[in-house]
Amino acid sequence: MSTQPISDVVISRLPLYLRTLEFLEKEGRQVTSSQELATRLGFSSAQIRKDLSYFGEFGKQGTGYAIPFLQSKLREILNIDHLWEVGVIGAGDLGRALVHYQGFAAQGFRIVAIFDDAPKKIGMAVGALTVQSMGEVARVVRESKLQIMILAVPAQVAQAVANQLVELGVRAILNYAPITLSVPAAVRVYYLDPVVGLQSMAYYLK
Repeated sequence: MSTQPISDVVISRLPLYLRTLEFLEKEGRQVTSSQELATRLGFSSAQIRKDLSYFGEFGKQGTGYAIPFLQSKLREILNIDHLWEVGVIGAGDLGRALVHYQGFAAQGFRIVAIFDDAPKKIGMAVGALTVQSMGEVARVVRESKLQIMILAVPAQVAQAVANQLVELGVRAILNYAPITLSVPAAVRVYYLDPVVGLQSMAYYLK
């Protein structure tokens, strides 16, 4: 296992490897190779081997990777070998859709709370949850020891909400708001902006 710092780019590829392994397992496969993963993902096999080598030796030359074993190790490396409870800020269309999404639990995450500041939304049922007021965020984060929160709020309030979450000890924010947040280096922020994705793709449609 390497002792040198591991780049964010390498870490960002690990979930892609894990997802591909899950697809292969559903196909009834037990063993794969870096070349097969490369073909499915569009990376080079050398890149995949190098990425995995940062964390140990998981396969043997000529025999490849045992899929269940490599899945287990990747989950351990990504710290998703247990269930993380997550809160959502914003009970608009996006926030409600995230609560209804059934794919989180199987990947190690469970949404346990949703919040909004609009009086007409507070008390609304969203799946098995009830929308709580923003005044309840501090209590719920502390009582449930939430470390991961999802922001599905307008850009103009996102920074203020992020500031509150940082003060409460939240260490990871998944941000859907179309704004770059200013947070301490110890807090991880991941951005998901469909508009940016569409704009980037449109470039290639000339």
